[in-house]
Amino acid sequence: MASTHPIDPSFLALPLSRLADAALQRARDFGVQHADFRLERIRTQDISMRDARLEGAVDGEVLGFAVRVVVDGTWGFASSVELTSDAAVRTTEQAINVARVSKPISSEAVELAPEPVHADATWVSSYDEDPFQVPLADKVAALAEWSSRLLVTKPVEHTSAVLNQVFENKFYADLSGTTTTQQRVRLQPVVEAHASDVASGRFDSMRTLAPPAGRGWEYLTGTGWDWDAELDRLPTYLAEKLVAPTVEPGSYDLVIDPSNLWLTIHESIGHATELDRALGYEANYAGTSFATVDHLGTLQYGSPALNVTGDRTVEHGLATVGYDDEGVAGQEWDIIDAGKLVGYQLDRRMARMMGLPRSNGCAFADSPGHIPIQRMANVSIAPAADDVTTGDLIGRVEHGIYVVGDKSWSIDMQRYNFQFTGQRFFKIEHGRLAGQVRDVAYQATTTQFWRSLDAVGGPGTWVLGGAFNCGKAQPGQVAPVSHGCPPALLRDINILNTASESGR
Repeated sequence: MASTHPIDPSFLALPLSRLADAALQRARDFGVQHADFRLERIRTQDISMRDARLEGAVDGEVLGFAVRVVVDGTWGFASSVELTSDAAVRTTEQAINVARVSKPISSEAVELAPEPVHADATWVSSYDEDPFQVPLADKVAALAEWSSRLLVTKPVEHTSAVLNQVFENKFYADLSGTTTTQQRVRLQPVVEAHASDVASGRFDSMRTLAPPAGRGWEYLTGTGWDWDAELDRLPTYLAEKLVAPTVEPGSYDLVIDPSNLWLTIHESIGHATELDRALGYEANYAGTSFATVDHLGTLQYGSPALNVTGDRTVEHGLATVGYDDEGVAGQEWDIIDAGKLVGYQLDRRMARMMGLPRSNGCAFADSPGHIPIQRMANVSIAPAADDVTTGDLIGRVEHGIYVVGDKSWSIDMQRYNFQFTGQRFFKIEHGRLAGQVRDVAYQATTTQFWRSLDAVGGPGTWVLGGAFNCGKAQPGQVAPVSHGCPPALLRDINILNTASESGR
């Protein structure tokens, strides 16, 4: 459901159509095969607190435009921050010159899959209250109150709190006649409690599990997350973690909470099913993928309980858009069906290379100074049809661990061998939680792990997690992305003791 908020009038007051018309007309003059124009304004505000006191508040704004062309089958790109028609013409000429210079070293012609024309389209993400309209003093007061509540509770000795906010406006136009104007709001609040145990000499921390969300200020006042309940539980969990016994390494059944599982989805499914990686076009930043196109339709990625979609439409998703940065409308599609690899994430060029009729809308640039590249959609696991609870999954385990919250991770360049840790771990004995353990990391290969999936929770357990800062490409770009999932039960997963592995 899109928001009822209007596009910010101050953005609409910019010379959007005038600059686009100047750029696209100049592209026509040169007879290019394709040209698109993108003007963006990205406003950010980052607040950091330490022990309920303000450490810093930083406001930023990026404003500029970019022109991308295909000339004789070769990409050209240029950008500018000068919002004049003359600059739009010059920038288009620069993009065309880049394409001409690049032509001798281009090994294959760029062709784009077709897309229906979306004329004068407008889309606004779903949120209630613009966080940039909330006074800074009110935001600081809210974070300070949360921190103070923790500081008066044992064993908490220190707290940190951050709030990252983004208000993004984007205007797009191309030679086919598509013009889109969009507005997205997202924020990420995190509160962390720190404590030590004198007897053991341990120092540890515990942070909130609330995911970043495509929501407004209402997210911090009770819409979409129960902050009071989470903050009330945090000191108790931290106290238990400080004195918890270290885990005995070995094979365990795992019940993994959505607050942890989203990151495993991101690294082992999300990145692995980006088509540019699978084809070998993205290899610099973080490798390619084991899930190559010769496996499409045959690779048993996971068990029949694994059903994964790519989605640019889910409400409050960080990668949710009305239209991507190539003018392609947001869609939902299957990536893994009953455990089998059936689809990829792709942009217009990759769709054409695969002989597909249309892109599924995965082009994104993180600023007007960067060219759009293929980026991750909201990649999510579907819940079970039945009303299976987290307690039901735990009840099926004789000897295992319940994993909650994300922390550190490692995965190889093929997205195949990995290990993940977490915020807290509960021992499961005879279908019941039996206190916390610590120093836990689970280790597997991607296909081994997902083929071990025995069951997932029902619709009522599904949670949309994610991150603001998915990295890709050189020069590096970051993108926000969400991953929805229920809790999952996986059998016979190898558990490492991180303390002994590190030599401590």
